[in-house]
Amino acid sequence: MLDTAAEVFAEQGYNATTVRKIADQAGMLAGSLYYHFDSKESMLEEILTAFLSELWTGYDAVLESELDPRETLEALVTESFREIDRHRAAVAIYQKESKQLAPQPRFAFLAESQQKFEKAWLRTLERGVADGVFRADLDIRLTYRFVRDTVWVAASWYRPGGRHSPEEIARQYLTMVLDGIAERT
Repeated sequence: MLDTAAEVFAEQGYNATTVRKIADQAGMLAGSLYYHFDSKESMLEEILTAFLSELWTGYDAVLESELDPRETLEALVTESFREIDRHRAAVAIYQKESKQLAPQPRFAFLAESQQKFEKAWLRTLERGVADGVFRADLDIRLTYRFVRDTVWVAASWYRPGGRHSPEEIARQYLTMVLDGIAERT
C-alpha cells in the first residue's frame, strides 16, 4: 500500500494526489486506507521516514568507518545509488516536495536531515582538500551541490532492475566526477 502511495505521490505530486487516487491504484476503497492511516500526510510521513532512516543507517556506517576522504565520497555516492534503487519513488518525492513540506512541524525531520546531509558531505570534501586528496582550488560548497544534484536527480530516470546495478552507476558517476571525461594527454 505504501509502495503504491509512494509511486502516486512521485508521479502526480503530493498536493495533486488524493486518497481516492491512491486507493484506486491499490485496488481498494478509499475508506479502507483510513483503517491503516489517518491521512495522506501519515502515509507520506511513513514513506519519507522509512527512506531517510535507511539512508542514515548506510551513511552513518560509511562516516564511522574511518575511510580516507576519497573512499568516503565513493562510499557515500554508492550508498546514495543503493537508496535510489531501494526507494526510487521516495527519493523523487523528497526531491520534489521537501522544500514545501519541511516548514510544517510534522515534516521538520526533512530540514534536520538535509542539514545533517550537507554537513557530512561538506566535511568529507573539506577533509579531502585539507589532506591533499582533492584539489586545493575547489569551491567546496559548489562541488557539494554539483555532486549532490548529479547523484540524486538520477531518481527521475533510474528504474530498479535496469541494465546497470546501482553500484555500476555509482562507479560511472564517480569516474566522471573524480577523473573527468576528457581523454588524458
